[in-house]
Amino acid sequence: MKRDKTNRDKNANNRQSTCCCGRDAGQRSSIPRYLPAIISLILLAGGIAADQFRAFPLAVRLPWYLLAYLPVGWPVLRSAALAIRRGDVFNEFTLMSLATAGAFLIEEYPEGVAVMLFYSVGELFQEAAVGKARRNISALVDARPTAATVIREGVPRSVDPSEVSVGETIEVKAGERAPLDGALQEAPAAFDTSALTGESLPREIAPGEEVLAGMIAIDRVIRLVVTRPFEQSAFARVLRLVQEAAERKAPTERFIHAFARVYTPIVVGLAVLLVVLAWVYTLVDPSVAYDFTKWFRRALTFLVISCPCALVISIPLGYFGGIGAASRRGILFKGGNYLDAITRVNTVALDKTGTLTRGNFEVQHLDATLPEREFIGILHAVESTSTHPIARAISRYAAGVPPLSSPSRSREIAGRGIEATLDAREILLGNARMFDEASVPFPADLRDIPGTVVLCAVDRRYVGHVIVADALKEDAVQAVAALRRAGVHRVIILSGDATPIVQRVAAQTGVNEALGDLLPEDKVAYLQQLKSNPANRVAFVGDGINDAPVLAASDVGIAMGALGSDIAIETADVVIQTDQPSKIAEAIYLGRRTRRVVIQNISLAFGVKLLVLLLAVFNTATLWQAVLADVGVALLAILNASRVLVAKKVPRARQSMKT
Repeated sequence: MKRDKTNRDKNANNRQSTCCCGRDAGQRSSIPRYLPAIISLILLAGGIAADQFRAFPLAVRLPWYLLAYLPVGWPVLRSAALAIRRGDVFNEFTLMSLATAGAFLIEEYPEGVAVMLFYSVGELFQEAAVGKARRNISALVDARPTAATVIREGVPRSVDPSEVSVGETIEVKAGERAPLDGALQEAPAAFDTSALTGESLPREIAPGEEVLAGMIAIDRVIRLVVTRPFEQSAFARVLRLVQEAAERKAPTERFIHAFARVYTPIVVGLAVLLVVLAWVYTLVDPSVAYDFTKWFRRALTFLVISCPCALVISIPLGYFGGIGAASRRGILFKGGNYLDAITRVNTVALDKTGTLTRGNFEVQHLDATLPEREFIGILHAVESTSTHPIARAISRYAAGVPPLSSPSRSREIAGRGIEATLDAREILLGNARMFDEASVPFPADLRDIPGTVVLCAVDRRYVGHVIVADALKEDAVQAVAALRRAGVHRVIILSGDATPIVQRVAAQTGVNEALGDLLPEDKVAYLQQLKSNPANRVAFVGDGINDAPVLAASDVGIAMGALGSDIAIETADVVIQTDQPSKIAEAIYLGRRTRRVVIQNISLAFGVKLLVLLLAVFNTATLWQAVLADVGVALLAILNASRVLVAKKVPRARQSMKT
């Protein structure tokens, strides 16, 4: 299955980052991107110098400026022609083409080249903005299993998963991902299911029970009898959900294109009216002579001045500053449209494992009837014989206390715990099921504790327990508080982990709404319910394969990038490289700050443009004054955009941040 969401986003970004409207960076990797603008600049400067010293013969002047014009003008002319062929007549490309053609018609060649050159420079700024974000995102690898080890005639063979038939037996080594759905054979086994369900705890699966594609075998080689073809596997279903959700999410339309649809016909109409109204006036007052050439030149001057060069430059500059500032803080936006979309977020849904929690186990509590050092020594001695994630967590905790001795016998019971002999004493370390089967009594209240409770018995007598759980990230509590200060009125946890564990994390972080035991389909359904209210603008934050569908379905998908799965990073619109949830509020703040700068730049550019247009109507503005006005506005836009780059941190005093 192709990654349609990713391809669509890349196409959207290519449309935004196209230089001179038609050639993206990938298509021009062998040609220096600034070469056309440099050639035009050199030829333009040479032409202006020759004009000043009257060194240009008339037969050379027009060809010279045409040569200066074509490197930056031809891509725009071509884009205008393609747009008109599609029925999109009124666009910024058409306006640029008409305006510069008008400049050449009235023999204002340098101004015509300068207008297109500044437009080209603005597009280069825009390309650089999105290109920087792309370069900061590491190369992503397709997370789908690419090979399956199938047992045929008793011999393991590595084949493509799509070539394995239902009923065949496949082998999955420890640490490998199951490539297909299948029924487990032989003995029980432990699986890391976090990629599909988000569960932080390994799942014990008994013989005959189903193992889903994407689950990772933890402790041994296992064999599965395939129950579904690759196209219908759990992993394929998740990818299909990503595709369907992405199709319901249209990219934000670029402001300049939408603006040009209105602006272009207005200025073209006004230019025509200048000629027509002057003629009508001579009909009313016959004493005034009508000079068509004079008014035609004035209309063309008006058209040239109307080119939105400064406007085109000011918008990408603002987003360039925002994307650059965010990148330096470990927040990668995949395009200016997402930087803009995050400003409207008022609801944030968070995954638990890997987002609010670290995704690994730690001992949270210890209680024992034995002396603590002796109890920890027993734990260290017995758990050091196992490679189970819970055993490794306990071993890390007990690392400072030397084991009493090495067990003379140790047997790991899948789904139960460890049975060992230590210094002639029988040791049981495991869950409530193990103790029930061994008829070892223990405190009843331990059954209701959220998290993983590891009980310990010496010679069939309960002597203590430890509670192992997925630990909160250091800034998890701060992250939720920062979201509320940022004006996010609703924070929700959506997790595939057990409901009691999810609710405990919610209580620790101050989140009022928390849902557990959710499959990827359940998360998408809940998100769609949230989005059914038009007032809600929802961001989802996650890191696993199971989060990919809901990341695609959200208004803004945010992935934890350092430890997150490749498919989650590809599907998301924003990537938090540092894995710090507190960066979510900072991303919202930077988006809103950037949007304010962009609006200021638009207002400045449009205001100056309107003033020069009015002066042109009364024939008091020259073409060079218009071009220089655009340059001045562009410089002011650069200075204004630099304010985004120096933004220090999310304000603590504000309770909300308005756009």
